[in-house]
Amino acid sequence: MKADYQDLVDEISALLGAPATLENRDFGLIAFGAHDSDDDTAMDPVRTRSILTRKSTPAVRAWFEGFGITRATGPVRIPAAPDAGVLRDRICLPVRHRGVVLGYVWLLDADPGPSAGRLTAAMEVAERIGALLADEERADADLSRELRAVLTAEGGWQYDMAVTALRTALGRDAEGLHALLCVAPWPGPGTPSVRTAPGVAALCTVPWPARTARDPHPGGTGAGGAGAEAGGAGAGAGGPGAPRAGTAAATAGRAPAGPGAADRGLAGPGAAPPGGAAHGLAALVRLRSAEAPAPALTAATRLRDAAGGGAPAGAPPTAVWAAGGAGTVPGAGHPAGTVVGVADPRRGVGDLAQAWREAASAARAALAQPRLGPVAPWASIGPYRLLTALPPAPPHDRAVRALLTPAHTELARTAEVFLDNAGQAGRTAAALGIHRQTLYYRLSRVENLTGLDLDNGEDRLLLHMALKTARM
Repeated sequence: MKADYQDLVDEISALLGAPATLENRDFGLIAFGAHDSDDDTAMDPVRTRSILTRKSTPAVRAWFEGFGITRATGPVRIPAAPDAGVLRDRICLPVRHRGVVLGYVWLLDADPGPSAGRLTAAMEVAERIGALLADEERADADLSRELRAVLTAEGGWQYDMAVTALRTALGRDAEGLHALLCVAPWPGPGTPSVRTAPGVAALCTVPWPARTARDPHPGGTGAGGAGAEAGGAGAGAGGPGAPRAGTAAATAGRAPAGPGAADRGLAGPGAAPPGGAAHGLAALVRLRSAEAPAPALTAATRLRDAAGGGAPAGAPPTAVWAAGGAGTVPGAGHPAGTVVGVADPRRGVGDLAQAWREAASAARAALAQPRLGPVAPWASIGPYRLLTALPPAPPHDRAVRALLTPAHTELARTAEVFLDNAGQAGRTAAALGIHRQTLYYRLSRVENLTGLDLDNGEDRLLLHMALKTARM
């Protein structure tokens, strides 16, 4: 955007044969043309201050506004005022859009000065600047309500209306290329300014399903029990704080059978997660090219920093038994801190529902598996693209329920590391820091406990999926 302003200011400078300066309506500097003149008066104190401090003094502003520039629709000539530091006559080109003044282009006037035809051409360029400033103002406006409405709409006509409202609010930006980000957990319900990170078009906070420590007795009815954990945070049916059916709280980054907000990975409006409120942040980031995702990754890093980077108070626990020591339980490990999921780039805003599924799923995967984060593009999470898309399911397959209780944390950790290492005993023993015989003993206990045969490919697949899903 800055380069666009500079190009237009340079175009006016070339048209009128004088260096131009562009300021917003609050007299804040936006862009200025090159000064290659030997005339020292071409850089009077007002222009020098504007360029060096990026603003003008209240006295200078009052002097200029006294000539009606806030109401003018064409060029305004302003005489010099040495007492105010204005040593040269000036021409002001008001920058307007739909009748509203948004800024001013300033040029030093000379005798005889530019012709009427050139000034008319310069005003046409100023109109283009006005359109850019209007788009930027619109983008800087608080679009959290419109974005949140899209992410929480039920689907069908409600979703279509929400997308239309967001498209209108974004203006020309709506049809551009975007990446949607999910920052989770976000410390509180407040939405930061879009200026927190470059390239952000819209931000909003959303309810984020809270996680609780796993019930040691899967299938129990305790608050935050395994039923809620295994199906994704908040997916348990009927438990305390359970979200209403058909809303986004029904799953966390999973895809249920029907359309609507439920498959977008966030809690529905008014659905309080178990144990108190938790929040995530959605960010719509402008991209220039799908092959150049740097703006999205930069925004992800800035927003994560804004969230505190580490684990904010009340951050949900994640399953880290594969990396942690004894005593860590699937679903009840130490907080992994704030992570950012990044959806694949898309043009326009019509497919934000799918983009949010990707971003929320990538964030959930990074919370479950810290090695995927702290910034996790959807394309990089591998098998978690499938695991996070599973519909809500019973707490655990009966074969692995006993293994996933606190009493068998070390065995669950051993089994996952063994399967992560493609069943290679030497690599597994080295990763766990144990002797091979100890590994074989633990694996035999896993087989006895689950009834699964670790020499059987399908049994291995079942166990591996169950361990990975338990993290979610």
